Amino acid sequence: MIDTRTLAPVIAAAQGGDAAALDHLLRVCHPDVRRYAYRHCRISDVDDAVQEALLILSRRLRSLRALAAFPGWIFTIVRRECRRLERHVFRLDALDEARMEAWLATCPDAALRVDLIQALESLPAHYRETILLRDFAGLTIRALSARLGLSPMAVKSRLHRARELVREYLIA
Repeated sequence: MIDTRTLAPVIAAAQGGDAAALDHLLRVCHPDVRRYAYRHCRISDVDDAVQEALLILSRRLRSLRALAAFPGWIFTIVRRECRRLERHVFRLDALDEARMEAWLATCPDAALRVDLIQALESLPAHYRETILLRDFAGLTIRALSARLGLSPMAVKSRLHRARELVREYLIA
């Protein structure tokens, strides 16, 4: 995990224009940024999101005011890049809605159940738990938040991502 206490001098030097410090900072952050991107991006978008996030970090580091905010700041950049790439991908295929409707209309209930079970089983455990508790057990966002130990916004984000992954699986 990114430790701002040990990186504070490096971040300060990079903000001051030290190219070596910036290079060191990017190398130190890269594994954590990649790990975070794997949790929030489609697998095919991870490399692009990491590259874009590190590029944004290098360009906007001077705008960072509080060094303690650095980890949250960089992870927010990664999350935004993942979402941007996801929106870009889903806009490219305008037929997804029509394909989904046509598939649902022609798919027998038994086959739909099997496909849905397979889609849920393909999810990472934290997404599967969230979607099962919300959509099948009927827990509220507040109850989910308390049960999972997450903020309501984190639960909503996780739920949205889980639903998108199920949809992506079913369309494919």
